Amino acid sequence: MQPSPPLATTSLLDVCALRGSVFADINLQLAAGECVALSGPSGSGKTVLLRALVDLDPNEGEVALDGEPRRSFAPAEWRRSVALVPAEPAWWGTLVSEHFPVGCKPPLAMLGLSAQALDWEVARCSSGERQRLALLRALVREPRVLLLDEATANLDETSRGRVEVLIADFQRSGGAVLWVTHDAAQAARVAQRWLTLRDGRLLQVDTAHT
Repeated sequence: MQPSPPLATTSLLDVCALRGSVFADINLQLAAGECVALSGPSGSGKTVLLRALVDLDPNEGEVALDGEPRRSFAPAEWRRSVALVPAEPAWWGTLVSEHFPVGCKPPLAMLGLSAQALDWEVARCSSGERQRLALLRALVREPRVLLLDEATANLDETSRGRVEVLIADFQRSGGAVLWVTHDAAQAARVAQRWLTLRDGRLLQVDTAHT
């Protein structure tokens, strides 16, 4: 098991009194280099919260990146800097390469993907391959914060471990992660804090590493 990155103290993402359709008064800080696990019952609003943070769903409240309010960013710039990797990623082109910048060389081998993966048709990719490619698609745009919605749900143990190592590397580079997972063992491995969303409120579950 990879050791967890050291927890930095610099606040990178600040969320204050965020309100949405199924939650209210969400307050959260993510530090540079930190991973926070988020769990909760099905239907509790975890995905809605992630979508609100990137301003895809209606919400009110304050969200800031490194002290800069979200409203000061163009939408595309905000969603590049605070990147959502959904549980079911969208694909708009025929080929995988159409979803990456021209000339981009993502670290395919780190996630156990073929060097020819960019030449594949999206339709021939398994759900696990699409999940890993969607993560790389977000990372190559150099976000500051990653919002992961069940990022390893369709992966076997080996692929899941590869993803966890890659995310730990992202943290070491100063990135912050909010990771939705139903896997308590995974939360204990990857996160420095563990929260649950219940009845529209964020609650501390436990220190992830005990």
